[in-house]
Amino acid sequence: MAQRVLITAGASGIGRAMAEAFAASGAQVWITDTDAAALAACPADWRRDQIDASDEAATSDLYARLNADWGGLDALCANAGIAGPTALIEDVALTEFQRCLAVNLEGAFLAAKYGAPMMKRQRSGAIIFTSSTAGLKGFPRRAPYASAKWAIIGLMKTVAMELGPYNIRANAICPGSVEGPRIDGVIEREAASKGVPPETLRKAYEGAYSMRCFVKAEDIAAMALYLASPAAARLSGQAIAVDGHTEIPDPRV
Repeated sequence: MAQRVLITAGASGIGRAMAEAFAASGAQVWITDTDAAALAACPADWRRDQIDASDEAATSDLYARLNADWGGLDALCANAGIAGPTALIEDVALTEFQRCLAVNLEGAFLAAKYGAPMMKRQRSGAIIFTSSTAGLKGFPRRAPYASAKWAIIGLMKTVAMELGPYNIRANAICPGSVEGPRIDGVIEREAASKGVPPETLRKAYEGAYSMRCFVKAEDIAAMALYLASPAAARLSGQAIAVDGHTEIPDPRV
């Protein structure tokens, strides 16, 4: 039987790479996203819904339909997230902080809340949260984002404890800087706030990694595929950095 996989924010970026990887492995793929155009551009055989991950009513309805159509769920990638503001703590509006937590943290909570009962009934499954190295180390000028990503790790470890007796595993992938429009925007905003050229800041970002480069969405997708596979049958409760190693002192601080 083909794996049944749900991926939130699956129409672009990391989520799209995850969906492509699972589809290539033979899995049935169901994605959600807020971007109608990006959803429409995805392969026709993927199931899809335009949903805000922090909308509980829409999430509840999604899982009811998924259960009716698929009868279960083998892997859940709680991937939805936004970058949030790039600013010093005193310049962050409370509404910006709250919105960042709503999408990143509440979205992950709702995905697990409604996915867990389906997996418990079948006594199997894997939940894969997308956190960040910002959730392991903190990140200057990104207080809302770092706060949400730290909290996701706590959520993941708790879910792993609760669901382990049902043979359900939960882990978090912690990407470093991932090539793409999101990190480009972060660099542009931070460079503007510091009065430096974006390319100068990009080189400083890259210099903070041992491998001197950003990771690709496909690197994150490969880890998700592994975590959902039988090869990771006894791997649970872990926050795994996929970042090219960030132990070099950060020159941006």
